Amino acid sequence: MPLTFLDVVNICNNVHLRRDATGLYDVSYGSEALVPFYLSENVGSGVIGLLRPILVEQLKLENARRAKEDLQEIWCLRLEPLHFVPLKNGAIGPSVSFRAWLDTPTKRSAALKELCERWRDTGLFADICGPAKWRSEMYPIYADPYGIHDHPLTAGREDGLNYAFEVERSVCPLFGLVAYGVHMNIYEERILEDGQRSVRVWIPTRESNRPTFPGFLDNTAAGGIPSGIPIFEAVIKECMEEANIESHILRKHARAVSSISYFYRNEEGWLQPEVGYVYDLAIPPGVNRAPFTPCPLDGEVESFEFMPHEKILEQLRAGRFKPNCGLVILDLFIRLGYVTPDNEPNLLKVMNRLHGSADYEKW
Repeated sequence: MPLTFLDVVNICNNVHLRRDATGLYDVSYGSEALVPFYLSENVGSGVIGLLRPILVEQLKLENARRAKEDLQEIWCLRLEPLHFVPLKNGAIGPSVSFRAWLDTPTKRSAALKELCERWRDTGLFADICGPAKWRSEMYPIYADPYGIHDHPLTAGREDGLNYAFEVERSVCPLFGLVAYGVHMNIYEERILEDGQRSVRVWIPTRESNRPTFPGFLDNTAAGGIPSGIPIFEAVIKECMEEANIESHILRKHARAVSSISYFYRNEEGWLQPEVGYVYDLAIPPGVNRAPFTPCPLDGEVESFEFMPHEKILEQLRAGRFKPNCGLVILDLFIRLGYVTPDNEPNLLKVMNRLHGSADYEKW
């Protein structure tokens, strides 16, 4: 049976949090208890991630290991009822944070680098950060996950920034850290002879040997935002690497148009809150299409198809799109007026779920 558009959103945005006087739980995953991950021992520093019980137990072992080696603890673990942290809404709950001595982005980044590379090399959490999953790409983490994207490379300093540290990309779901990406739609819209509008979008098929969602449909180009790279430069990087679109075309014609946000729990149960910045490139009428035509370049894409919107929506309902890319497609067709309140009864629910905040206020 075809998926509804609300189904498409819920497949990706599939974490539902509940907080009560005893703590925080994901009700969509057997009410698993989650522990907020604060940046520092001062809980006023804000929450940067959410930890599963299995990860919290590992952090206990890490503290014990460092104590035996006469090293400073990395983790402040407030897990017993007497140590529960009072929250703004009057509730209480456990927490984990970096110890106070890890008071700069450089110190936090170094501590996590040693920890996570050791986990990689020993096969711990191999399903998420083992050698086959390791990306060798650093992601930025921010004190306010929905705040400014600053960085020491551009600011010329570490102090006073929202930037908190950087971490290997594959590790983010272990700590429930908010990750950031970019998505590009390259499309052409026409008015047909009968006055109806029609749009075609360049849709790639992912290579069959990719470690995640092999053979699924994707956005024209998409990828993460590496640490220290401005958002639009990440767009240019992904479009050139995945689709062989030249930078001067993008700088002239691409536009920032939207963002999507969601909280995805993957098949292994790890937590992936993400924000995607969405860019459009509408092919101008009457131009030579060749510079706007993507082609596979870096081995991540098998092929591209200039797909009409009717077929795209059919494939979307069939579950053929990578989950987060399906959200970008929905956002595009809502903005272009192909999905409307008249043909989609759940439009308000769909839009709210596309642009939520991962229940961050409950963290």
